[in-house]
Amino acid sequence: MSLFSKILKKNEPALAEQFQFTLVGIDMHSHLLPGIDDGAVDIENSIELITHLHEMGYQKLITTPHIFWDMYPNTSQIIREKEALVKQELKQRGLEIAFQAAAEYYIDEHFESLIEQEDLLTFGDRHILFELSFDEEQVNHRRAVFNLQVAGYKPILAHPERYEYWHNNFSKYEDVVDRGVSLQINTNCLTGHYGPGVRSIAERLIEADLVDFIGTDCHHLGHIGLLNQMRQSPILKKLIESGRLLNHTL
Repeated sequence: MSLFSKILKKNEPALAEQFQFTLVGIDMHSHLLPGIDDGAVDIENSIELITHLHEMGYQKLITTPHIFWDMYPNTSQIIREKEALVKQELKQRGLEIAFQAAAEYYIDEHFESLIEQEDLLTFGDRHILFELSFDEEQVNHRRAVFNLQVAGYKPILAHPERYEYWHNNFSKYEDVVDRGVSLQINTNCLTGHYGPGVRSIAERLIEADLVDFIGTDCHHLGHIGLLNQMRQSPILKKLIESGRLLNHTL
């Protein structure tokens, strides 16, 4: 048992008083496949993270490794092979949790070529998760979203609260939603982990009823610790109990 696991076990009575993520049921943003991006480093780490998420109440995990051609040049085949490896390990260990792999696509030229080739990993009803640059607004993101929709995909924008170039222009978020894109915020943003500005925007998105999905974006044990903190969050509890979230439809 890891030191982190011992700490969680020691705090089990307190955690029992907090709400469980059973009410969310399905996580649709994480990095749990071993050794292919900045998430789980090996199969043992993958199983450890999955075990913690399962113990928190998640019944299904849709993990979404990066496909960012300049940094993480993953392919559908690489992801499927790693998915099969994790599923086999889960079965051998008797850990009963539904597990599926898709991807978190970075909007770049390679992604646009994948749309043309129809070589995209989806989940739910042809949903696809994509992210933008954290540095500056990309001029091609509107074209990419339009092409996705024409091809019959349902785009979900990952962690919009983290795009700080939109923070002073909230209408940008409303415009994205008006164009038929769903928004997924990171659970841990509500801890202030990404900064007070990110937390403030996430709360504003929740209050404006613009959030359709919530994801752990879990990469490592540090994120597991933050998720446990969030089980005391009134605004997260309010969001989960609002009935607006669509995680359960996946």
